[in-house]
Amino acid sequence: MYEFCYFMYVFFTQQQPFEMKLHAAFMMTMIRQITFCSVLLLFCCSSDPDQEEVKPPVTTTDDFLYGADLSYVNQVLDKDGVFKVGGTTKDPYKIFAEKGTKLTRFRLWHNPSWTKEVYGDDGTQLYNDYQDVEKSITRARAEGMKILLDFHYSDTWADPSKQFIPEAWTEITSIEVLKDSVYNYTFKTLKMLNAKGLMPEFVQLGNESNCGMLYSEAPEGFPNGNGCDGQWSNLGQIINAGIKAVRDVAATSTVKTKIILHVADPKNVDWWFTNITSSASVTNFDIIGFSYYPLWHTTVTFNKISDNVAAFKSKFNKDVIILETAYPWTVNGNDGYNNLLGGTPLSGYPFSEQGQYDFMVALTKEVKDGKGIGVIYWEPAWISSKMKDLWGTGSAWENAAFFNYNGNAMKAFDYATYKY
Repeated sequence: MYEFCYFMYVFFTQQQPFEMKLHAAFMMTMIRQITFCSVLLLFCCSSDPDQEEVKPPVTTTDDFLYGADLSYVNQVLDKDGVFKVGGTTKDPYKIFAEKGTKLTRFRLWHNPSWTKEVYGDDGTQLYNDYQDVEKSITRARAEGMKILLDFHYSDTWADPSKQFIPEAWTEITSIEVLKDSVYNYTFKTLKMLNAKGLMPEFVQLGNESNCGMLYSEAPEGFPNGNGCDGQWSNLGQIINAGIKAVRDVAATSTVKTKIILHVADPKNVDWWFTNITSSASVTNFDIIGFSYYPLWHTTVTFNKISDNVAAFKSKFNKDVIILETAYPWTVNGNDGYNNLLGGTPLSGYPFSEQGQYDFMVALTKEVKDGKGIGVIYWEPAWISSKMKDLWGTGSAWENAAFFNYNGNAMKAFDYATYKY
């Protein structure tokens, strides 16, 4: 009926004058139909108390990336982790999407066989390998969230203190062969994802690469990429090989993936990106990313983040994003695995549910004031469960997650819908 009424409206209001003789009874019928349609259209366009009100966006920058690293979430679910909203168990991917998360970040390890071995005879699968990442991307995409894929180029954690070489690459002695390995691995991974409609919107090449990549405990003759030892040329060739792979797959995809480079601590950003763009000749990337944990990274004060973000954006002509951050809501633990975050709280931000929320709102304001494009919280779903890693069982982060010790979503989620 709505389609008929719309047709009638268009016919009588949009057509040119015409002449035709109509039978009087037919004319009266047409008038009654038009009157009915007018009432119906008015009714359809008025508010219906039984329908959910369509609300306008609460933020003024809808494209800002409110992000969450959910790399552990599949493993937590497999090991009896339970996520709730208001006491009702719910899919964590759905929780994050409904709470305003726009971007999910997932780490990718080359061959993380240890993630199965830590469970002994109970181990059934690898985590943070290709299959696990594909599953994560599929579930996040189903909830409408964008994807950031983080290539560690390692079988385990890559961070400022360690950049271990994948075991499969340890016998390489030529930079040409290493470049080829990086290119083929990156290309193959993205090509498989693209073929399934899962091409990430963002790709991160390396993780917290403060000195570089692929250098920790390097065998003799391995062409490592340790910039702190002057190996900027090797590092540049390694990163450029990854960049080329991303660009080559994106050229055949409907998703034009943006490339991010990443260091930890804002104090290192200017030095590192100056060297990577000059000494290493790496320029074809899109975004500068850095980790900022203010309880650890104390050189740049909290209220200077906006100035730093603006300075990085201006100097390097790149977008800027905080790729990792976190803040505790309690000093108490929920299992026998010692928590990593604690110590003395920032002034004005107590270790409480409200303090964690206020921290995220204030940090997001800082990034927005500096014209940054997003903030990603590291592992807000790493709650206590029966999952294991190399150092313990449970979680070393549950006091900094977005869920309390009953599994319920907390106030920190609301930073993404705060009216900035």
